Amino acid sequence: MIKIVKISLKSLLFVLFTFVASAEDKILKIGSPDAKITVKVFSSLTCPHCANFHENIYENLKKNYINDGVLRFEHHSFPLDLAALNAEIIVRCHNDNVKSFQLLGEIYKKQSQWAVGSDINIINESIKKIGLDSGLEQNKMDECLKNENTQDQILNERINAQKKYKIQSTPTIYINEKKYKGEHEYKSFKREIEKIL
Repeated sequence: MIKIVKISLKSLLFVLFTFVASAEDKILKIGSPDAKITVKVFSSLTCPHCANFHENIYENLKKNYINDGVLRFEHHSFPLDLAALNAEIIVRCHNDNVKSFQLLGEIYKKQSQWAVGSDINIINESIKKIGLDSGLEQNKMDECLKNENTQDQILNERINAQKKYKIQSTPTIYINEKKYKGEHEYKSFKREIEKIL
């Protein structure tokens, strides 16, 4: 009887660890896993400040630090609404991490075109047009949007981030697990990076 309980507990722990590990694997990451600096950005794809951060800071980080192997960048999904959730699902529809990051950039760049109105069907079609331009097929995107596991995974990431990091607004940024409180412009952000290097 005791032996069975132990096996069940081990199995349960294995399943929980596997779930947490697979959820962690789905977070978009770019840069060397051995980088001295890890930047985590918790953002919603419908948030204009998040789009601004991505366009003005991420792109510079990529050129100056990520490509050199000194910085690892993580995009943590924190959808504030259904449109942001669906856009995140489409970004994850790519199996290739590089393509996912490219699509993420396009989603942010064209945010003012797709993240408007209250009809989620129209919003979804606008997101899928951007996805088509990135090489995704219509059928694949439709399947991705119907995949409840992906939806649950993203929402669980949001719940876990809320518990661990106490997110109150987007974007919330952490540099090596320390909350960044500076200006959302590249010069200020670069100063924080340079202090660590």
